[in-house]
Amino acid sequence: MRGIRFQFCHWRLRFAHFLVLGVAGHAVLVLQSALQGSANRLRVSRNESNRDWCYCEKEATLARSLDFWTISSENLIDVLPVDPVNENYVRKVKNCIFSVAFPTPFKSKVRLVAVSKEVLEDVLDLSLSVSETDDFIQLVSGGKIVFGSIPLAHRYGGHQFGIWADQLGDGRAHLIGIYMNRQGEKWELQLKGSGRTPYSRNGDGRAVLRSSVREFLCSEAMHHLGIPTSRAASLVVSDDEVWRDQFYNGNITKERGAVVLRVAKSWFRIGSLEILAHYGELDLLRTLLDFIIHEYFPSVNVRGPNRYVDFFSIVVSEVAQLIALWMSVGFAHGVCNTDNFSLLSITIDYGPFGFMEAYNPDFVPNTSDNERRYKIGNQANIGMFNLNKLLQVLNLLFDPMQKQLAAQMLDGYPALYYTRFRKLFKAKLGLLGEGEGDDELIAFLLHLMEKTEADFTMTFRQLSEITESQLQELNISQQFWALKRVSEHELFPTWVSQYLLRLKSNMNDTDSERRKRMTTVNPRYVLKNWMAESAIQKAERNDFSEVRLLQQVLQRPFQRNPAAETAGYASPAPSWSKGLRVSCSS
Repeated sequence: MRGIRFQFCHWRLRFAHFLVLGVAGHAVLVLQSALQGSANRLRVSRNESNRDWCYCEKEATLARSLDFWTISSENLIDVLPVDPVNENYVRKVKNCIFSVAFPTPFKSKVRLVAVSKEVLEDVLDLSLSVSETDDFIQLVSGGKIVFGSIPLAHRYGGHQFGIWADQLGDGRAHLIGIYMNRQGEKWELQLKGSGRTPYSRNGDGRAVLRSSVREFLCSEAMHHLGIPTSRAASLVVSDDEVWRDQFYNGNITKERGAVVLRVAKSWFRIGSLEILAHYGELDLLRTLLDFIIHEYFPSVNVRGPNRYVDFFSIVVSEVAQLIALWMSVGFAHGVCNTDNFSLLSITIDYGPFGFMEAYNPDFVPNTSDNERRYKIGNQANIGMFNLNKLLQVLNLLFDPMQKQLAAQMLDGYPALYYTRFRKLFKAKLGLLGEGEGDDELIAFLLHLMEKTEADFTMTFRQLSEITESQLQELNISQQFWALKRVSEHELFPTWVSQYLLRLKSNMNDTDSERRKRMTTVNPRYVLKNWMAESAIQKAERNDFSEVRLLQQVLQRPFQRNPAAETAGYASPAPSWSKGLRVSCSS
C-alpha cells in the first residue's frame, strides 16, 4: 500500500510538471486557449523539493494549503472533444462534449458563509483551516482558478416537462477539475452560479442566495439520509446585484449573487447522450458512452458487444432504487427533466425541490409546474419516461436482439420500483420477514394519513418512538402530535389492531428493538420548505446562524437535537408556511 500511495502522489507531481512544460497534442492546445481566460490563477510553489511528501506518505494527513493540492481536467479532455471555439458567447455548439469557459469573478467582496467540514476533509483531503484562507474563498467563488484547472462547461440537451428543449448545457456552472483523493476516489468539482457560458441562453449565469442556500443544505441533508446525491462543499455570497422574477408574475426583484462548490462522481446526465443522438453525432455518442462505462460502471465489460445493454440494465435498476428512496423520505425533486437526471442515479440539480409535510400524493413543490407533472406521486412514472428517452438514444446503437432485451428491461422497471418501495416502507413500519397483508397495511396507513393530512415525516418517526402498549390504548398524547392527527380517523383503531397483530409475527423481536430499528430509518428532521425559508430570510439580512444550525441538525437527521427541538424542527409547521412552494427561478 505504501508503494501505491507513493506512485499516486508522484503521478500528481508529474502532471503538475507536465502542465508547466507543455506537451504536443490536443491537451496543450486546449490548455493554451484556456490560459487566455479572464480569471486569474492561484500561484503554486514550484519548489518541488518542498512538496508535501509527508502528505503522500501519511494517508491521514490533510492538506493545509492549496499549494499542495491539485485538480485537473485531463481525465476528461484527453478522451472527450472540446469545443474549438474559445470565445465565451452564447451559441449553438456541436461535435463536442465540453466548452472551455472561465468563471466570471464577482465585482464585490465575497463572503464564505457555510462550509461542509465533512466534504472538505473526507472527500477533498483539505483541512478545515484551508477554508479560512483567501485562496480558498477566491477558488470557490470563481475569482481564481487553481493551478492545473481548465474550467469546462458541459454541453447537453433534454426533455423539459416532457418536451424536447434542444441544447441546454451548463448555463451557470463551471466544472473546475477532478480531484482524486487518498481513497482513490475521483470527484468532479463544479461551481454553480459562477457566470455565463456558451450555454447560458438568455440567463446571466448567476445563482441567487435563496436558491444557493437551499442547494447547499439539501444536498448535504440527502447524503445524511442515505440517499445518493451530489455534495456541497461551500457557499459564498456577494453583494453583486442579480435580478429575478421569482414567481414569474412580472415582479422583478433585486437579490444577491452566490456560488456553491458542489462535487459529484460525475455530472453526466441522460441529456448528455440525448443531444448527441438528436444531432446524429453517433461516433461521439459511442465515445462518451464507452468513457462513462469505463469510468463509472466497473462491472460492465467496456469491450463487450452487449456493454450498452448491460449499462442500461444497471441504470434501470438504480433509477428504481433512487426514486423509491426519494419516496421513503417524502422528497419531491420538482424538475425531473432528462437534463436533471443523472446517469449515475444520484440526486443532482436542486431547484424547486420539497420535502412533503402533510401526506399528499399530489404534492408539487414547484410553482411553475401548473400541470403537476412532477408531483411526488408521479415520480416513479417520470423515472419510466426518462428511462424510455435513454432507451431511444441507445436504440440507435443496438441490433434487433439488443433492442428487444433492453425493452424487456424497461418493462421490468415498475416491478423493480415496487419491490424497492415495498422493502423501504416495510422497514419504516418495523416489519420483519414476509406477511400476507403487508402491502395492504402500508397502503391503509398512507390512506389514513392522506385523509387526515398528517405530517409524513413525523407520523413515521412517532410510530418509531411510541410503545406498543401506548398504541394499544388508542389514547395518543400530544407528544405524538402527528400520530394523534391520524388517530382522528374513524378507521385508525382498525389499522392499529392489524399493525400490532403483524408486529407479533416478527421473529425474535421485542418492542424496544423495533423502536430502535425504526428510528434508524425514520428521520426526525428533514429540510422542510418552511425551515429553509426561515433560514433564507435571516440570511438575506446577513444572519447566517440558522443556515449553520440547519446544517448541523441535518447532518444527524435520526438523532434528537436540543437546539432543533427549541427551533421547532420536530413540531407542526408554523401557520405562515401553509402553501409555501418554490419557483424554478434561481
